[in-house]
Amino acid sequence: MTTKARKQSYTIPCSSVFRDMVTKLAERRSVNVADLARSVLLVIPEDVIKTFPDPGGPPPGDREETVLKSGPSEGRPWRRKPRLQDRLSPGYDVSIVRRALNLALILDDGQHSVKIHNPETEKVEKAAQATLKAEAEQKAAATDTAKDNAKMNGEMKAEMERLQAIVSVLLFAPLNGGVTSRADALHVLGFAPSEMPDRSAVRSRFRMLATIHHPDSNYGNHQRMSQLNAAMDFLNA
Repeated sequence: MTTKARKQSYTIPCSSVFRDMVTKLAERRSVNVADLARSVLLVIPEDVIKTFPDPGGPPPGDREETVLKSGPSEGRPWRRKPRLQDRLSPGYDVSIVRRALNLALILDDGQHSVKIHNPETEKVEKAAQATLKAEAEQKAAATDTAKDNAKMNGEMKAEMERLQAIVSVLLFAPLNGGVTSRADALHVLGFAPSEMPDRSAVRSRFRMLATIHHPDSNYGNHQRMSQLNAAMDFLNA
């Protein structure tokens, strides 16, 4: 056996404009005003309803005319503040009921819509967003790595060009007449004509240049190697 829920009468002070809008909405939906308020109060949490504006009571001078239905003055007209009458479950604050009715108007006007929230769907959406974020970060990291590699390759290329420039300086032009003097020998070994290198310095310079001018190296040249050997013989004599 179902027990009928106890209802409470609520008097909702409001402006006549608000009253008329709510009443027309209820008529259009073929329900009463209490049904409008109840539908919002049952579906939308009270904390959310509180975030919407309260239209408040009637402004000064806003009155409606009604006819008294009982008492000594029955049948006489009476001007009073506009209001809405609802029968709802007990425990609601009048301002919450008024906000709920205002929210019904807002929803009907299309200013807001109700979204059904599914926690499982939210988990999937969050997982998808996390995946997209991770992919974006990986792509950014790959781009940074590519930039770093390009920078490194550029630095390596610059270093190679520098070394090639040094080597090109060491690639002396062979003397047409060969090594015939001490000055010629110093020139071939890369010393200044006025220098007096000792045997150790001469050998060290010869070994360095021999690795460059030896015919088996990338910059090898038989004529230059021959003149290096001649320069060593001349200076060691």
